Amino acid sequence: MSGATWSPLPTGEFTGTDWSAPGAIDGQDPYLIWAEADRFAGYHFQRGHALPKWIPIVIELSAGTDVPALVDASSTRWLQIPRAYLNVPGLRFCSARVKKKFFDKLRSDAHLRGLIQRYELGLPVDHHTHALIDPCTPGSQPTPAPGRLGGTVLGMIDGGLAFANNQFLNAHGRARVKHFWRQDECQDGNWPGNQPQHHTPLDPARAGPTPHDMGYGHELSGAAIDAAMAAHTHHGRLDEDALYEYLQLWDLSKPVNHGTHVTSLACGSGNPLHPMDDAASRCDLVAVQLDWSNVLDTSGGAMNVSVLDGLMYILARCAPGAKVVVNISWGTLAGPHDGSSILEAAMDQLIALYGGALQIAVPAGNAYQSRTHANATLAPGDAVALHWRVQPDDRTESFLELWLPEGAQGLTISVTPPGHSQPLPTLPMGQAGLWTGAYGAPLCGLIYPSSTALGTRGTCALLAIAPTFSRHATVATAPFGSWQVTLRNTGATATLFDAYIERDDVALGQNTGARQSYLEDARYDTSGNIGSFVDHPDDPTPIRRSGTFNSLSTGQNTVSVGGLRHHPSAGGHFARYSPRKPDPDAGRPQRPGVKKVPDTLKPCDDNPALWGVLGAGSRSGSVVRLAGTSSAAPLEARAMVNSA
Repeated sequence: MSGATWSPLPTGEFTGTDWSAPGAIDGQDPYLIWAEADRFAGYHFQRGHALPKWIPIVIELSAGTDVPALVDASSTRWLQIPRAYLNVPGLRFCSARVKKKFFDKLRSDAHLRGLIQRYELGLPVDHHTHALIDPCTPGSQPTPAPGRLGGTVLGMIDGGLAFANNQFLNAHGRARVKHFWRQDECQDGNWPGNQPQHHTPLDPARAGPTPHDMGYGHELSGAAIDAAMAAHTHHGRLDEDALYEYLQLWDLSKPVNHGTHVTSLACGSGNPLHPMDDAASRCDLVAVQLDWSNVLDTSGGAMNVSVLDGLMYILARCAPGAKVVVNISWGTLAGPHDGSSILEAAMDQLIALYGGALQIAVPAGNAYQSRTHANATLAPGDAVALHWRVQPDDRTESFLELWLPEGAQGLTISVTPPGHSQPLPTLPMGQAGLWTGAYGAPLCGLIYPSSTALGTRGTCALLAIAPTFSRHATVATAPFGSWQVTLRNTGATATLFDAYIERDDVALGQNTGARQSYLEDARYDTSGNIGSFVDHPDDPTPIRRSGTFNSLSTGQNTVSVGGLRHHPSAGGHFARYSPRKPDPDAGRPQRPGVKKVPDTLKPCDDNPALWGVLGAGSRSGSVVRLAGTSSAAPLEARAMVNSA
């Protein structure tokens, strides 16, 4: 690899930012910088095609301001915010669609720049790249949605909720789902593994109108669901297949759906052997079906926008005084893990503003055995080499985040691609570069700012790698194999780091071409034994199980739920994939504020040999088994509803 170099970051075609200018990358979202470097290729915009006109972002406003102040300081010609964000006085977070001019205004308008503390890119695919319908305008007032629910309400944010399943009907056979918002707008959307040339818009006469306060997607009221169910009931029997086909819910043709299973655990009526008769089995429901580009892109590229919008929709459908419990069985692997991500901070503020009337349950994560986390302390002059195994035939991008604590100095990073004996030039903090291949397309990028929008403590260096396989001959692909990432402390004081590989697996029942990368080390015990030395301070390898936590679940006010076995064995009572309580690695140094221990624990496995728990399949009467702390969180949500 003689002569291989990092090339400077190009000026962003969308933001207009010269990312190679001194200090330009500091305080920014490195995923936005990488997306501009590869012209949104990872977001399924083909090289050579026009860039999106709008992109979705999520914004945190500066202390002492709120969403109406941002609306008044902007124009819908270049920044559009859903009206639901006006409903909560004092809220400092919102999603938005922005055009290029937004970034021009940030550079030229000091007042606007002072309002915005940070922002993150969402997932710009399909309808996320067009304007909202009826966004906020200066002077807009909250417009309460009709049919707001009182009492105790369960909100579900997930993918694939079969709301006509008898688990979710009341004693009169009517839907308990009183409001249903699907964020997708096409039957053949542009998600990983499915990029059609022409998209078929959903028929609003069947899928429902666009909710006026969200500006995209389609909404069904409980009355509309009941009417559709009645139209597809013959001789006293509901034809669920015909119902979902009529409503254009193509996903519910599958016998298993994550959202249906999770919701049945949170509020279902059980089965004949284990019937459930509690407040949760009778409460009203508000459901958000995440856009399928979000469901299938497990890296969480859209999660901040989609989940925050989902929360605002649920809250907007509940009356003042309602007790609202929300379950979000979702998450990713990378992130600050200290509650300072924008989405976690937004959830914390919403819970605080609702003063006990809002509770949110989230899973602790399933990656304890996945080798996606490393942690070590480097003394002055010390170095550590991480071996990152990026797999062949991976049609998605791979990401590694390297997190450093506040005040860390002198840590340099060098990257050696597979099959090469010499590394790319070492980069210190504050620098970035691209390694490009054929057609000028970047094969990998290292963005190493002194501060980052991804968190508020310390900084994060992002190493992004292009797919290792493509069916298109003109698409440059990165080499697969072991990428060596060497961190060296050239400073005068010891510093520690956390390395998190982002999630890149395949969602249930899908074929996206994603392949999860992982860390490898000959000293790491891959047996999976719970009591092995891997989780102790004298572990000779930097690869850790402890600290592998769902990036959505480390906030201060949400409730994170770890996984237990219904029937413990001599080997332990935790699910093998779940974080533990107490933390087995409690003595190891850690960045301030990092969360490694679930707030509570609920069963999600029957026993060591039979993983998972039973829940509802897509059709009434069917039962399926799914494993993961996604099944533990709704049990906690159920307990919250029952105690509300």
